[in-house]
Amino acid sequence: MPADTARAVNTRQPDPAKPLLSDEELADAAERQSSLLVLRKVAPYLWPDDMPWVKRRVVWAMLALLLSKLITVATPVFYKGAVDALSDEGAPMLMLGAVGLTVAYGMARLMGVGFGQIRDAVFARVGQRALRMLALETFDHIHRLSMRYHITRKTGGLSRIIERGVKGVDFLLRFLLFSIGPLILELILVGIILAVLFDIWYLAVVAVTIALYVWFTFAVTEWRVKLRRQMNDQDTDANQKAIDSLLNYETVKYFGAEQREAARYDAAMAGYEEAAIKTNYSLAFLNFGQALIITSGLVGVMVMAAIGVENGSLTVGDFVMVNAYMIQLTVPLNFLGTVYREIRQALVDMGQMFGLLDQPAEITDKPGAAELRVTGGRVTLDDVHFGYDPDRQILKGISLTAEPGETVAIVGSTGSGKSTIGRLLFRFYDVQDGALRIDGQDLRDVTQDSLHRAIGVVPQDTVLFNDTIGYNIAYGRDGATESEIEAAARAAQIHDFILSLPQGYETRVGERGLKLSGGEKQRVGIARTLLKDPPILLLDEATSALDSETEHEIQDALHRAGQGRTVLIIAHRLSTIADADRIVVLEQGNIVEQGRHEELLAQGGRYAQLWMRQQSEAEAV
Repeated sequence: MPADTARAVNTRQPDPAKPLLSDEELADAAERQSSLLVLRKVAPYLWPDDMPWVKRRVVWAMLALLLSKLITVATPVFYKGAVDALSDEGAPMLMLGAVGLTVAYGMARLMGVGFGQIRDAVFARVGQRALRMLALETFDHIHRLSMRYHITRKTGGLSRIIERGVKGVDFLLRFLLFSIGPLILELILVGIILAVLFDIWYLAVVAVTIALYVWFTFAVTEWRVKLRRQMNDQDTDANQKAIDSLLNYETVKYFGAEQREAARYDAAMAGYEEAAIKTNYSLAFLNFGQALIITSGLVGVMVMAAIGVENGSLTVGDFVMVNAYMIQLTVPLNFLGTVYREIRQALVDMGQMFGLLDQPAEITDKPGAAELRVTGGRVTLDDVHFGYDPDRQILKGISLTAEPGETVAIVGSTGSGKSTIGRLLFRFYDVQDGALRIDGQDLRDVTQDSLHRAIGVVPQDTVLFNDTIGYNIAYGRDGATESEIEAAARAAQIHDFILSLPQGYETRVGERGLKLSGGEKQRVGIARTLLKDPPILLLDEATSALDSETEHEIQDALHRAGQGRTVLIIAHRLSTIADADRIVVLEQGNIVEQGRHEELLAQGGRYAQLWMRQQSEAEAV
């Protein structure tokens, strides 16, 4: 829960003379508010206004639940009748006889279970639909969040929050609707029967027993929830470390850090171990306390019934019926602590997931944003200012225009702002001052989808899906044909390599494409961008992972692909952009030079210095 909510809880104290709530009390109050908010957010998925079939299924499921509980509560009455008939006490109920009552007892039990299963079957589609819609909404929302959010989150922790949140919804639907609600209904019905068929003292003993049981269970479970939360935090931490280490498998090997990583993971698991042990100890205490209370109540009621049988006011069948009702209540009550704890935990987990959904997207479309219309592909940066941190500006008033069909290279030393321009163009971030336009349209005024369709990006570090080569190339355009995929692969100089593999285009590339070399991954990335066939190309060190010969071939392919398009090349290796129409030199967020390769060399400025340095390094090699 946000700190603002916690503070709001504290400011609602009716008496200003009272001391402020402790941090723990504030956290508990905020969590209760969060739980109510979560329940309100889940409700529309169970009762959607635009889906009458969902409402019908919920109603039928509730009717089946009611019938199941009515039959379950009536079942001990048939048991009592059968016992009385066998002991010759009173007339057989409904004149069915001992055998008939026994059969009726069995049928009642079967019908109680049957209606319960019907309830589950009818509600199953509603519950699974709610899970699917919530999971899809969360997944889609995470993709809409900004790059700033994603680079500050740990993937392992994020995936675990989503996983636990969806499971929490599933648990809440099954147990809150079909365990707590039915249990309360059953307690009320049994209480009425005990008061009517026996006397008020039976109801009083049962009510006191249940009240003590529920109080003890909830009090201990509240304590256990805090322990469980600590255990989950340790679990998330261990999971983050494990995934982070596995994603950086090569780095771990390079530095011989296997034991170091194992020690970090073991330290996290040690914290989880301690939290889990405390959780198990508290569970043993909870189970014993529950058993003590429920057994005391059971014995008390049975003693009262036994006294009634001895003085002749009750029959043996009554004694059996009272026992059956108490046993019938004991079974669901035994699970009350577990169910309550899991519901609380489910609400916490769902709260974290809904927290993701409440996380605002930094980059959003304006209301009524128009589709980007690319008439030529002119890219204009007009006095652009930007910094990832307000205290550290990266771009300090960049003004630049790439004309339609022009190839503009942006070079400079590390940290000068080259890649930042590419991120702003694709609108991973918005400019803080100034404007960035395509064909006169401010990027903030057009839809992101249309903008992304218009720009093809070949990044410096190409990351592939753990799927086939064909799938990764086809990712460039949904619905691309096999011949189009192969044409893009030929243009990227990788078709012959793919055919040399035993499985060809069906070859799987492994996690993040690790089964391929850096150059092979880069060519797959180039191929899928060529398949996209956008009017604007952004090449961010697109040939950095290639050898000289392949780089020359790819340069030719990229040159052909760039014909008729606006091409922006972000480059470190100056030899790759010597034939660009214009070269822009950045230094500390400012344009210090621009012109053609020969012009810049003749000026003897910053570009000439960078060129001479790289030429000297190449000769030294």
